[in-house]
Amino acid sequence: MSGLLAASRLIDSVSRIMGKLSEYMVLFCCLISAGNAIVRYAFNYSSNGWLEIQWYLFAFVVMLGASHALRNNEHVRVDLIYGAVSDKAKIWIDIVGLLIFLIPVCIFLTWLCWPFFTLSYQQGEISGNAGGLIRWPVKLILVAGFALLSLQGVSELIKRIAALTGEISIDTKYEKPLQ
Repeated sequence: MSGLLAASRLIDSVSRIMGKLSEYMVLFCCLISAGNAIVRYAFNYSSNGWLEIQWYLFAFVVMLGASHALRNNEHVRVDLIYGAVSDKAKIWIDIVGLLIFLIPVCIFLTWLCWPFFTLSYQQGEISGNAGGLIRWPVKLILVAGFALLSLQGVSELIKRIAALTGEISIDTKYEKPLQ
């Protein structure tokens, strides 16, 4: 189990780095958006490339930040019973959710997005908008994001199993959203 926990720590560190990168991409997206608005209104000039880079960066933030959110237990959760059960039951709910839903779906989406990316790369696909950007980088981030989320799911599974065996302690605290 110690080897698996070491692998889990490695995956966690990659997710942490991607999460930090995502935080900076939010800043870049805001700066680009503000700069684009200033240039558009001050100089009556705009570029589709600047508009597209904003949604590219947003895609990077979402896809690279998802594994970071999962690692920090800040992901979306459907709480029908989770908040009312014991810590051990929460761990079992997480294990079932990871094995039945998250990991298989993310692996399938990674596999599904790969040809989508490769075709775009091979064809040198470019946006249909004047001054638009190449499309394959944003399609590659789909593959990378789902693959990273799959790996983080495996890391979370390892930690849950280790918690059940008593090798580590994990925080199962879940804060129900205010509604």
